[in-house]
Amino acid sequence: MKEETRLPDNALRELKLGEEYEPIMKPNKQYREVSAWSITWGILMAVIFSAACAYLGLKVGQVFEAAIPITIIAVGLSGATHRKDPLGENVIIQSIGACSGMIVAGAIFTLPALYILQAKYPEMSVNFMEIFFSSLLGGVLGILFLIPFRKFFVKDMHGKYPFPEATASTQVLISGERGGSQAKPLLVAGLIGGLYDFLVASFGAWNECFTSRVCEWGSTIADKTKLIFKVNTSAAVLGMGYIIGLKYAAIICFGSMMIWWVFVPGIALFWPDQVVKDGIVASQASPEDIFFYARSIGIGGIAMAGIIGIIKSWSVIKGAFSLAGRIFKGGAKDEENVPRTQRDLPMKIIAMGSLLTIVLVTLLFYFDVMGGNLLFTIVGILLVASIAFLFTTVAANAIAIVGSNPVSGMTLMTLILASVIMVAVGLKGTGGMVAALIMGGVVCTALSSAGSFITDLKIGYWLGSTPYKQETFKFIGILVSAATVGGVIMILNKAYGFEGDALAAPQARAMAAVIEPLMSGAGAPWLLYGIGALISIILTLCGVSALAFALGMFIPLQLNLPLLVGGFVSWYISSRTKDEALNKARNEKGTLLASGFIAGGALMGVVSAAMQFGGIKFINKDWINSPNSQLLSLVVYICLVLYFINSSKRAKL
Repeated sequence: MKEETRLPDNALRELKLGEEYEPIMKPNKQYREVSAWSITWGILMAVIFSAACAYLGLKVGQVFEAAIPITIIAVGLSGATHRKDPLGENVIIQSIGACSGMIVAGAIFTLPALYILQAKYPEMSVNFMEIFFSSLLGGVLGILFLIPFRKFFVKDMHGKYPFPEATASTQVLISGERGGSQAKPLLVAGLIGGLYDFLVASFGAWNECFTSRVCEWGSTIADKTKLIFKVNTSAAVLGMGYIIGLKYAAIICFGSMMIWWVFVPGIALFWPDQVVKDGIVASQASPEDIFFYARSIGIGGIAMAGIIGIIKSWSVIKGAFSLAGRIFKGGAKDEENVPRTQRDLPMKIIAMGSLLTIVLVTLLFYFDVMGGNLLFTIVGILLVASIAFLFTTVAANAIAIVGSNPVSGMTLMTLILASVIMVAVGLKGTGGMVAALIMGGVVCTALSSAGSFITDLKIGYWLGSTPYKQETFKFIGILVSAATVGGVIMILNKAYGFEGDALAAPQARAMAAVIEPLMSGAGAPWLLYGIGALISIILTLCGVSALAFALGMFIPLQLNLPLLVGGFVSWYISSRTKDEALNKARNEKGTLLASGFIAGGALMGVVSAAMQFGGIKFINKDWINSPNSQLLSLVVYICLVLYFINSSKRAKL
């Protein structure tokens, strides 16, 4: 029986008129989902991965997504203990445990900036409760704001978004049900992808990127014209590109190419005296330094794409409000009759919970952040609540498209708006810095949580979990993760501090760099934001995904180009024959392999983080910085792509 477990044929495509999607766990049956086993392991995963994600994120500026390795562990545990029908329980373990990555991403992008600024302004006060409650309440707010949009994203838009991370996690969960040869391609790809990325991250076997600086003329071009080519050669990013597909990968890459190959050299050519980073002018800066300045165009583009998305989905937003109104008036009695697989938390609980959370955030602001000033508190809570609610759909959209949440860009925009408005009402200086960062922390965590949770809900939709159970027990994971992250940030600050080289904390440093001048009366790069906003408007009028393009403008080039490689591989594999059935079989095999690459890379990211935390280092910096390490990187990457293509093409009907 387990050999037959697989996603239905219409799981990854748009439904035909009148067609319904039926998940693996049938809507008319009850399954074991919430149990002592799933709750205990979910909480344990939340604690462990919160600590690991926080350390690695502050160390290197990248938060690895915890959902996939947690899924692998959940499947392994259920298999080792021979639990009967563990699919529903594994979904809950993954859902609770995945709170770690989303809370970490929200917290470490903003809150360490408090310590960074405190080192410069000793009069600033930072305490655990501020960090804990901003993460906790932000996470709760994000989940509550997202739930009314669950049906729209996971059901109404079925097959229209690739959901790369949800696809990978779902394939891992199903592999635990299949067993035998059905799971073999995913497991083999997971081993290959995991070992491949582990050799790079932990041993420095070759450079993780191939760049045009590999030769002397490439370095000369980069220095003189600011033109550079960079591609990350990891297995995980290649797999992500495959699942995203050629269409969205191309849009993302065109956005990245516009910034890196048009704006970056253009700024150096036409505005050579423009200060781009840490007092460095464009003519003397590296392409990477100019990108640090130019990516503000991407921030403006993301913000405008978000506004456009809000306008387009206004009917959905209005529907959520209408449903809440009907329920409070007693006019909606049909929630009890919906199928188990479409049953959310009651709208009354969502509305009451949202209101209570906003009240608690208001109290936090009034008594702890705003110094008892009612005007500052009212303005602050209105900003936080409105931005968090409106940009919830943007975060979910981004995850659904590329599996990457532009939360740092949206938070940076929030900090800028908050700073400008709070200064206008009279709050400035160090008090304004603390207020803006706590506000940013709440918004950042809310958006990170909303974006991450849509992945959980899509997994549940594909497999047939009960949404209200996922939603209910998500709050436990948020509580545990917020407490863990708050403690880890304080411990790391005492052990290393965030001002030196021990912990990079790049996002938090960027937030601090933006906040300080704004609260001191300086300005923001409004021209660049305006350019990005205009680009998003033009793309929307042309029928192109503005958010995908803007994401490309914000995310570094080396992480975008491999998406295009994966997209081309996806197109090539699924279009080589005139036999549609064979093309489909090959594409399904490719999806399994891509999921294995993502899962293996993510799991080995955890191992590498643990090794770094323990001070175990094997990387030879001289070798990594040599051209030969980049050449080897390109060679093994080509071999990896060829393996992917050949293995997928061997799929049989």
